[in-house]
Amino acid sequence: MSFSNNRPYFEKASMYKMLADYYHYSNPTLHDYYYKKHIKNLQKMIASERSEVTVSNSEQPAKVRVLHAIPDAPNVDIYVNGTRILKDFPYKKLTDYLPLPKGKYQVDIYPTGNVISTLISRKVEVDNGKLYTLVAAGSGKNLRLIPFEDHSNVPQGEAKVRFIHLSPNTPAVDVVVKHSDVVFTNIPYRQATNYLGVTPMTIDLEIRPAGTEKALLALPNVQLQPNTVYSIYAIGLNQGKPPLEGLILIP
Repeated sequence: MSFSNNRPYFEKASMYKMLADYYHYSNPTLHDYYYKKHIKNLQKMIASERSEVTVSNSEQPAKVRVLHAIPDAPNVDIYVNGTRILKDFPYKKLTDYLPLPKGKYQVDIYPTGNVISTLISRKVEVDNGKLYTLVAAGSGKNLRLIPFEDHSNVPQGEAKVRFIHLSPNTPAVDVVVKHSDVVFTNIPYRQATNYLGVTPMTIDLEIRPAGTEKALLALPNVQLQPNTVYSIYAIGLNQGKPPLEGLILIP
């Protein structure tokens, strides 16, 4: 991959970013105009990088998406290596996967329009050929950016599913098929289970405090289609607002 081939896009993106910031308060119309040009050139740079990558899976870039799962946080702006990539990003919002070359990246998350103090700041490392979901999670001042590696491969005709506990005021939980077996046991906050291979089906699931039979959350009619990988996220607040709910993502 040649950085020199992408340099014009990088320089234009940086220039438009400066102009967008300059007009942020004095002229919102110009701010939006230059910000859109900034994003367009970032996308061109990413597309150019992707076209220079060989077809070998180990040499393909990582693919990374972002999920805002902080129930009591405002909309946020997200910066990678000092460049804003997401603006006014709301709770429960999920991006598409974007290609990212192997390496370490500084990720900073701010309340929208405020670049004085970060909500979250950490380095994230990604590897070629892998899928990641970066989840902003937590509550109050106890916030984290948690990378989860996603799987896309599944045996022909089967489905795979895992569960990720991201509700900050909910104890460890079991995931249970209603009136039947426990699927995942004693999953603590901020932890993900391993993927489980299953026969494609439609099932009613319940999220229960570990070791109990009282459902905190019902997930009816969960459709597990063949040749598909699922991640079920528990987000929100138990008996609070926004409420506890399940978010089912593919892969």
